[in-house]
Amino acid sequence: MMRVVDTRPASFWLLAFVFALFVAFMYGPTMVIFALSLQGPEGGLTFPMRGFSLHWFGQLAQGLGVVDIGAALKRSFALSTAVMLITVVFSVLAGLAFRRGFKGAHILFLVVIASLIMPSIIVSLGIALEFRLVDGWIRQLLEILNATHALDNFNTSLGLFTSALGAHLTWTLPFGLLIMFAVFNRFNRAYEEAANDLGASPWQRFAHVVLPLIAPSVIGIGMFGFTLSWDEIARTSQAIGSVNTLPLELQGLTTTVTTPAIYALGTVTTLVSLAAIGLTLLLIRLLNARRTARP
Repeated sequence: MMRVVDTRPASFWLLAFVFALFVAFMYGPTMVIFALSLQGPEGGLTFPMRGFSLHWFGQLAQGLGVVDIGAALKRSFALSTAVMLITVVFSVLAGLAFRRGFKGAHILFLVVIASLIMPSIIVSLGIALEFRLVDGWIRQLLEILNATHALDNFNTSLGLFTSALGAHLTWTLPFGLLIMFAVFNRFNRAYEEAANDLGASPWQRFAHVVLPLIAPSVIGIGMFGFTLSWDEIARTSQAIGSVNTLPLELQGLTTTVTTPAIYALGTVTTLVSLAAIGLTLLLIRLLNARRTARP
């Protein structure tokens, strides 16, 4: 029986060790949070673990002090869903527009991408200042219209689906556009030409030819939009108004909550992101299976 000799160079094992350290650095903190969230009633914020149970998830369901975790979770989910839908629609439309080319396309592209290199907190602060100006204009308009009741009840235009939505889109839209660029750069126009030869209208060509081919990438853009918005803190902090999303509540609770319930909350938010990624991969796999099953 021949003996297989491992001829891998020493550099392979060095790189493997470095990669293992990288994986531990990336995912180790998440695993630690998961583990500490599963402690018993006597559990603390550090190791060693004290017991094993879902006690702190039950405490999380009952609320953490004055913070309504359920309401914050619903706000984050609603905002992330809105960001996902808008990112998908505008990314696809922008990809189609840039594909055909138009005057000023290069400048517009640079303007869109610029939000990625700006510090997130500065973007959030700038959006908040813009909406403060809008508040002043709204008050002046209400005064001109003599709408006393509306003026007395008006507080600010800052909110979940105004300033916060805009702040998140400055983060998700550039990524969606870059993905569409990559998709259309390798898209085979022969399929569209064949549809033209068969008499398809522009809408039919898009709906029955282009969209099915780019559908997995579109689903990926939706996943990016949802997960980036779900975890965003810096761009939300100054532009959210009088309410908080779940990540902001989690950030605030780190200084007040001294039990593993904070770890349970972190675990829940992470599981939502993982569920979104898993659903995306499942949809992409189903689309690919359907495509290969066609005659």
